Parts: sequence; structure tokens; C-alpha cells
Amino acid sequence: MSLSRRLIPALVAPGLLALSLCLALAPLATANGNACPDAAPGQWQATDGTPLGTPALLSELAAQRVVLLGEQHDRLAHHRWQLHTLAGLHAHQPDLVIGLEMLPREAQPALDAWIAGELDEAAFLEASDWHRHWGFDPGLYLPILHFARMHRIPLLALNVTPALRQRLAGEGWDAVPSAERHAITPPAAPPAAYREALTEVFRAHSTGADSEASLESFIAAQLVWDRAMATALAEASGPGRLVVGLMGQGHLRHGHGVPHQLYDLGIAAQRRLLPWSAADCEAPPRDLADALFLLGDEAPFEPTAPPRLGLWVDGADDGVRVQGIGRDSVAEGLGLEVGDIILRAAGQALRRPSDLTALVSRQPPGSLMPLEIRRDGSVWELLARFPSASE
Repeated sequence: MSLSRRLIPALVAPGLLALSLCLALAPLATANGNACPDAAPGQWQATDGTPLGTPALLSELAAQRVVLLGEQHDRLAHHRWQLHTLAGLHAHQPDLVIGLEMLPREAQPALDAWIAGELDEAAFLEASDWHRHWGFDPGLYLPILHFARMHRIPLLALNVTPALRQRLAGEGWDAVPSAERHAITPPAAPPAAYREALTEVFRAHSTGADSEASLESFIAAQLVWDRAMATALAEASGPGRLVVGLMGQGHLRHGHGVPHQLYDLGIAAQRRLLPWSAADCEAPPRDLADALFLLGDEAPFEPTAPPRLGLWVDGADDGVRVQGIGRDSVAEGLGLEVGDIILRAAGQALRRPSDLTALVSRQPPGSLMPLEIRRDGSVWELLARFPSASE
């Protein structure tokens, strides 16, 4: 199994956990072969190229307990595919629950109020603290949220907060009382291939100063993430009910991540689905998913990519601490280093990583944004320049 070694520069994300987002954002790895798939865009197929009829496939999926729909978080086409698939599944199984990686369990009251019609969009985004928990445009997800609200389909927060992930990954499961970890049990050991893939991602994006302990912390954090989502999905599933989980594709490829943890929790009736670009004319890896939906050339409809600093940060007492820097990124060009504390951005004090994410996302192409940083006790200002549209 291989994962793309190309870094997709994140806006910002908390700590080493952000490398897990690379698994969700990186393009799907491809097999050695250049032949275009036999099936045309708009069709389903198995990863061996066998066409799958839509009615029979959806009927079979609706009989499962859990179905996972992978996504690249910033791809509009992926979210449209998820919405259409959810509509087809709901037609076959009205007793449906939609699980969201995007929000932690603390946001569940806001999801319930949204489905009940008690909140408008602005109030929901505020009540769920969307922008702090998820660094991606809510507009990509709102059509799905409105679909659930229209049909009164329960929405389920699958995730846990970065703070809890860090506690479990750093302090260990025995150090965190069961009630404080939502009764989530320790994860099953990862398959060897999954561990190798995580190690490859970590090494590809490491700065050279990363230790073996940092690698183990990164893997442990990924397993917390997978186990938390699998636990929520398993608890919500039951006979005659289908739970559909929406999550980054890195959490389900090849049956690793969440599917592996679901099996450990006794959920064998599960399926994993992914979108695949037929326009790339590349054959998908074997066993990538149970079924692939072939997309056409959706690139012209994708929104313009937001500005990116290309670094990973964690919270600090008086700002945010740089934990990793993407290669060939704006942050690397600035000379930022791991361990730097970013105190202010665009003149505003930073209190948490999402503050920096929000400020960066509002920068127009070609603009300049001042950053005040502290390193080794000294404080100075850097000027981040975001590429222009032509660049």
C-alpha cells in the first residue's frame, strides 16, 4: 500500500494531529497502469473494474449497519457525491443516521437543534463552534445538513476534541477516566500496512528533528481519531438502521482506520465507498474500497482554493506553537521554524489555532499579512505574502 507523499498545504491544524489531515486530503494513490476504466463517469464499479448496477448496489448497502463515505474535505464534487448517495440510501432505508467527522461530541446539542428546526445557519455554526472545530468552508457541507434537516434524519457528531486526542495519545488511555473520554475504549492495534503508511506520511512531512516518540504520538493520535469515530458509529447502529459516516478518505482506505476499528467493535456488516476520477485514466489500487463512484471532469466547478500558510500549529499559553511546516509553503519561505510561537496575525492576538485559520482564510490572493512571532525569547515581525491568482 502506498500513500501520496505530496503534501497538501493545510491552512493550519492542531499539532501532529494535522498530519492525520494529510491522510484525508492527499489524493488517492494509484496503481501501476494507465488504462482508462471501462465504466463511464456516473457509474459505480468495484476496484477490480467490474461495473456495479446502482439499484442492486444501493439495496445491498442499505442492508448494512454502517456505510462509510470518504471525501477529500475541500472537494465540492466529493460532497455532491455524498449528498446524492445519501439520498439514494435514504430511499432504500428510511431509518438513517448521518455521522460527521467534522464535529466532536460536544457539538451534538447543536446538531439536534438544527434537525429540529430551532436554529438558522448562522446560529447553528455558532452553536456548534464549526469554525473552531473544522477548518473547512461550511458551505461545502450545508447542502447535506439541509437534506438531513428536510427529512428529519438524525445527525451524529463522531469526533472528539483535539485536546482529548492529545491527552489520550500523550498520557495514555489509563490516565484519562472513562467518563472523560466518552467511554471510548482503547483502539485495536493497527494493521501493519496501516502503520507503515502512517509512518511514510510522517517521515515525508517531518522536519528532520522529529523523534521516534513524535512518530509514536502521531500514530497514537490517528488511532484515537479512528476509534472515536468507529465507537460513535457502532453505538448508533442497530438492526434495521443504517448509519452513514462522512469522513476523510484516509480513515477508510483499504479497510484500515475506522473499518478496522469497527470490526474490532463487532460491526462486520459495513461497507466503504469512495469517489474516483475517471478523467485521470488511472486504475485504482485493488481493495481500495468496496465500491467506487466514477466522477467526470469536475474541476471547473471546484471553488478557488483558500490561502494557505502551510504549517501545523498547536495551542500555547500566549499564542499558537508551530509544530510542522510544509515544504515549499508560505511558512517555509518566511523562515518559520518548529517551536516558534505566533503571537499575533494581521494585528490580532491569537488564542487558539482556529483564530489563525480564520484570519488566513480571509486573505485575498496577493495580499500581505503581518505575523508577530517569538523565538528563543526574542519577538519580531514577519510579513507573509500569499501568492496572487496568476501565481
